[in-house]
Formats: sequence, C-alpha cells, structure tokens
Amino acid sequence: MDGSHGAPSPDSEDISSLFDTYEVRRDGETVLYVGEPRTSGKQLERELWPLFREHGYELTIQRGYQTEAGVPISRGEFVLVAEPWSIEIDGIPWTNVILFGLTVLSTLFAGAFFWYQVPLASEPWRAIEAWPFVVAILGVLGVHELGHYVMSRYHNVQASLPYFIPLPTYIGSMGAVIKMKGQIPSRKALFDIGAAGPLAGLVATVVVTVIGLQLDPLPAQQAATAQAQAGETFVEFNNFPLLEIIAWATGTTAKINGGPVHPVVFGGWVGMLVTLLNMLPVGQLDGGHILRAMVGKQQERIASAVPLALFGLAGYLFFVADGIDSVGIWAMWGLFSVGLAYAGPADPIDDEPLDRKRMALGILTLVLGALCFTPIPIEIVEAA
Repeated sequence: MDGSHGAPSPDSEDISSLFDTYEVRRDGETVLYVGEPRTSGKQLERELWPLFREHGYELTIQRGYQTEAGVPISRGEFVLVAEPWSIEIDGIPWTNVILFGLTVLSTLFAGAFFWYQVPLASEPWRAIEAWPFVVAILGVLGVHELGHYVMSRYHNVQASLPYFIPLPTYIGSMGAVIKMKGQIPSRKALFDIGAAGPLAGLVATVVVTVIGLQLDPLPAQQAATAQAQAGETFVEFNNFPLLEIIAWATGTTAKINGGPVHPVVFGGWVGMLVTLLNMLPVGQLDGGHILRAMVGKQQERIASAVPLALFGLAGYLFFVADGIDSVGIWAMWGLFSVGLAYAGPADPIDDEPLDRKRMALGILTLVLGALCFTPIPIEIVEAA
C-alpha cells in the first residue's frame, strides 16, 4: 500500500509471521495495523522497526488508538502505529527562531543590568555593551544542544533544533532543549547522542573560560566589590574543580581567588553547572542516556538512588554545613529527578552492549561531569 507522503508502507503479509493483522486503517498519513501480536511486544518492536524504518515510517505499538481530536479508531485491540518519518526540517522553525531572539534579549538584559551595571532606564541603548556575556552564555548552551542535534541527525533520529528558554535572571536563560521523536535504534546511537551534548558543551565551556580569564574585571564589578567590602551582602558563585584546573593551566589561579572576574568567565561557570545537572544519571537526562547505554537495565537501579543522594546533600547543607543558599538547588533537582526516575530511561531497539572505546569515553565523560560539582555552588556572603 502507498502512504500519502509518497512512501509505500509495509504490506500486512510482510509482517504476518509476527503480527496477525485484522484490518489496516488510516488516520491522515498515519497507517494503523489492527490485530494481534504473535510474540512479545519487545521482540515485535525489535523485529519490525527496521522494516518500517526502511519504508519511511516510525513504528510504535500500543493498545487502542485515538486520533489527535480524541476520536477512538480502535479501542482494545493491539495497533501497530506507523507514522511518516523524516529527519528533514519542514519550513522555517519560527518557534525556535522567536525563542532564540527572546533569549538573546533576556540575556542581554541580564548581562547589562546585573554584570555590566548599565543604567538601562536612562541609557537603554548601552545594553549592547553586554554582547560578550550574551555570546558566552548562548555559546555554551547552544553548542551543548547542537552536539545532541548533530548526533541525532547522524543516527537518523528525528530531532528539533534547540529551543532556548528566556529568563531575565543572573544568567538570562533557563537553558535550551531539543525534542527527539521516535525510537533510538541502538545503544550505540543512545550513547553517541547522550554524550555529544556534554562533550561539545564542555569544549565550548573551556574555550569561553580561557578567554574570560584573560580579560580584566569591569570597572562596575570592581566598584561593586568595593561596596561589598564596606559591609553589603553579595552573591558569590563558588569555583568548580574544572574551573580551578583551567585557571591553573592558564596561570590565572590568583585571578579567580582574588576578587571579581570578567562576566565571560561566568559564561564558562554556567556551562559547567549545565553539564553537571545534565550528567545526573537519571531518566532521559544526558547522564541517564550515557549510563543506560553503558550498563543496560541496571541504570534504573542506579537512577533510583539519585533523588535520595540529592535530598541527602540538601539536608547535609541545611543542618550541618551551613550551605543554606544552595539547599534549594539540590532539593529542586531531587524532586525533578524523582519524576525522571519514574518516567524511566530511553530503551533502544537494539540492546547490544557498547564497544570498549565507547565504554572508555563514557567513563571519561562521567569523570568530566564530576569535575563540575561543588556542594555549594552559590551562596550569599556578607562582607566583614
């Protein structure tokens, strides 16, 4: 039979050894095979997915089917749902473009207001002075997500361009995400897609940090430091081990320990925090993808301990270590990781173990993620 998008969908006879088809129905371009499986759902998916992908369809198996309008086409029967599949971007992704533009504006505002101390009320045009901050922040966030996107395309997995999330705080953004649709073909693909983001993002982070450490603090930052020394409170962003390693390698250790640093360095700091949070080995975060590819189903057991570890860290900071200013970060991510662990990891079609090179790269990626951890990343300090 021919799909309306131009590609022929598999004939019911082609799948008869695995699925007894009673009827073939349509919902727009989606082809529905209603019937009864002759084998387990996982084996059925593993055996039929390559065939449907070859014909240009993404396959899912479900019990019953409703259209997007909520009209039931099939109620209780098993349904093979074959949706037209393509990795091409159809038209201009206006949502991505608009969100990126808004994030540029919010990051420009954050940089100008919080870091460059520009009097925006009287001289709003001077906000453009914060462009290095914008490039640093969006550079580390964008390169991270583009790493995922490039590897998704390489493995023929449907993925959107990055969606940036504007938020006019110290950072100017809540980060960026890409949306993946359909099945992951193999552990190899799952690993490559999961690891590409943090590794690409860390390369951008190191570059941004090295550049920032060569720049002198802004006069506005030095003035704010002088005021803080006079008795005011200020927000302090503590150094990650990776930041200290970069400073040591570039001979700028005294700079990161001796007062304010250029706002571009903060872009690198953000890159490290983003890497750390994404590398939590739970659900469909990058760390969850990497660990699922490395250890298989055992990842779920490890993921179940992540919320306890984060809540334990929050409790330790609150009751023991006097790190109350960072308690909210770990408590919030503890709650977030509960939902991620409950949703579970991505399950690849081909669950064959990884090769040794990818296992070694996975260990390196996890170590690099650990170098982006400090128990108290943010604290409010009152000058003596």
